[in-house]
Amino acid sequence: MKTLLAALAMLTATAATTPSSPLASPIPYRFDEVKRNVVLKTATRETQATKGTQAQSGDHIHTGLFSYALIAAEPHRAKFEIFSVTDVQLAGGAPGVILSLERGRVHAMFDKILGSEPRLVQTPGALLAVRGTQYNIEVDGAGKTLLDVFEGTVEIRSPFRNEPYLVHAGESSSFTRHEPPPDHPTRTPDNRRPDAQNHPDGHGDDHGHPGNEPGARGAQPPPPTPQPRPPSPPPGGHH
Repeated sequence: MKTLLAALAMLTATAATTPSSPLASPIPYRFDEVKRNVVLKTATRETQATKGTQAQSGDHIHTGLFSYALIAAEPHRAKFEIFSVTDVQLAGGAPGVILSLERGRVHAMFDKILGSEPRLVQTPGALLAVRGTQYNIEVDGAGKTLLDVFEGTVEIRSPFRNEPYLVHAGESSSFTRHEPPPDHPTRTPDNRRPDAQNHPDGHGDDHGHPGNEPGARGAQPPPPTPQPRPPSPPPGGHH
């Protein structure tokens, strides 16, 4: 009996000094491509990111005007194109979140993987859950999120909806911090489809402000170059 009580006391003491769950390992990220001004902010410093730069969970990324970054999260078979004037945090507070979009536009690309564990992207108004898909998300200054799905299916997990809300390829939806997505997704407009999203080099940047930047979606073409006037004939006409 004394032996049993001693064993129970030892187990109780061990449980009291052991964390209830181990700390999650940080997710590694890699910059596969960088154009112009891309800043990586860690807990201790702020640096200019370049191709091959390594990052991890908790780091922040800011892209400047006309800037672009492509990052990869290999453990989750995910890649993210981060466009101009965008702020993201790698991973986030909620379990399973790989990237949190605070402002700007991101093109998310997920390879299909085995298993049922969701891969999540966080926005100001909801979590987006996927398994194998491609989609664009854009958050404006007021926190409104616009979602365009190009491949696969995205589930919007809004605190204002109890039932699953699915957006399939070719469909779009939107929501805010205080409003759920509408009852049904809509067809993605032609000017927000993949072939219209990016410039011919694949790194286009419109940031949702048509006409504000050269080459942006919806920007007006430059006016035609004036043609030179022909020289006037000499006085007196032809001889």
